[in-house]
Amino acid sequence: MNKGVYVALTSIGLAQFLKIPIHYVKTKKWDNRLFLQTGGMPSSHSAGVSSLTTFIALRRGIPTIDFALSLVYGLIVMYDAQGIRRQTGELTLKVNDLGDLMEKLKTDEKVPFEEKQPKRLKEMLGHQPQEVVGGAILGIAMGTLGHVLLKNDRKMAKNKVTWK
Repeated sequence: MNKGVYVALTSIGLAQFLKIPIHYVKTKKWDNRLFLQTGGMPSSHSAGVSSLTTFIALRRGIPTIDFALSLVYGLIVMYDAQGIRRQTGELTLKVNDLGDLMEKLKTDEKVPFEEKQPKRLKEMLGHQPQEVVGGAILGIAMGTLGHVLLKNDRKMAKNKVTWK
């Protein structure tokens, strides 16, 4: 498999894992479910795309089409993670609050009213800007580390002897 994919997937996994202790430090509550959820600090989206972009820059060079594609794709992903997805999360908070408001209104109502309680919408969809930056910093570090660790692989591949 492409080593850049390994670096990016490792960065995503590490970012997801780090959400658990960071959440614990903030709230004093341990929540292993954060490993499989979206949102939170650091952004695994940012970590993945920035590690891949850094790895490509160090491995292939900045003036390559590979770097250009990865950079543009990464910027779009990070913008989406903190922009559109964050706004969706904010809207979800408001919709969930409406459900609570309806519950309060029901208690004052004299006519019997029965409604199935809908499942609350997931509120942590996107990222705050600092979560995106945190993921990007983690990704740059992981991309650099991946490049350094895999540097010997590259030298060995160049010196590889083929048998005929």
